[in-house]
Amino acid sequence: MSFISKNVIPGNHGKVFGTNATTEIEMARIQAAVADVEGVKEVIVNNTVFPKEFTVHTTKMLTVENIEQAVIETDFHAIPKNLFEL
Repeated sequence: MSFISKNVIPGNHGKVFGTNATTEIEMARIQAAVADVEGVKEVIVNNTVFPKEFTVHTTKMLTVENIEQAVIETDFHAIPKNLFEL
């Protein structure tokens, strides 16, 4: 694992996570929980793909574990997707 794969870097790319949530209500719970993490600027939910995804943009460096823990507290899981393409 590299520095980039273990952290959410501030900027325009954000970090994409897959989740086992299936409904829009469940995704809204995840979105609210992740938005409450200090340093999270925006959470964008993508309900058009399976499995569901959300993208996290931050104002400061956060670890992937911070995001995963916030999602676990909603009784779901978050798995980081591949790194963005350059």
